[in-house]
Amino acid sequence: MDYTPFFVTFKLAFLTTLILLVIAIPVAYFLAFSKMRGKIFIESILMMPIILPPTVLGFYYLNFLGPETPIGQFFENTFGISFAFSFEGILIGSIIFCTPFMVSPLINGFRSIPKNIIESTLLLNKSRLNAVRKVYLPMIKKSIWNAVLLTFAHTIGEFGLVLMIGGKMEETNVASVAIYDEMNALNYDTAHHYAIVLLVISFVLILFLNYLTRNNRTTIA
Repeated sequence: MDYTPFFVTFKLAFLTTLILLVIAIPVAYFLAFSKMRGKIFIESILMMPIILPPTVLGFYYLNFLGPETPIGQFFENTFGISFAFSFEGILIGSIIFCTPFMVSPLINGFRSIPKNIIESTLLLNKSRLNAVRKVYLPMIKKSIWNAVLLTFAHTIGEFGLVLMIGGKMEETNVASVAIYDEMNALNYDTAHHYAIVLLVISFVLILFLNYLTRNNRTTIA
């Protein structure tokens, strides 16, 4: 069995989770505390991938960033970066597709912070950066773990979007696509080996996620 698809899968999941964590914390903070009118539309746009079919997202991704588009041609000719049929392409697509799984738990975490603690940080004249770094983030660490695990697990299971954006290239051949290819080639044993590994990994991630959720409920009770 070729283990390359697992390397590509975990590389994609790790980078997607890491990049989204850095991006999502300030975004979630803004959406949780901002009083700006219309922020519900921003939040709704970010949450769309939860119900949007991956093929729809992949279709519009290729229409905006594909090799035949002005943006795609500019980056490929200027920087040698291709946003389609490359690992960089499926990484960007994965970041867009997994955004709600990272942002939503963080928003809920920030909104769960008691108002008296928020008021205390204001009375102590703490800057927003220091308040987030030293007070808020430690308080929502379980929400952060939930967001990280959800994003990582969801990235591992991606199929349609990766197949549309990445095609069937070696550098974009994640485990879910490899299972599909082996099934089409009637290599059921190999497909089974890929599938059982993903099954075990997914179960462990969900088990850990449920443990954190249950432990959080016990602490609150």
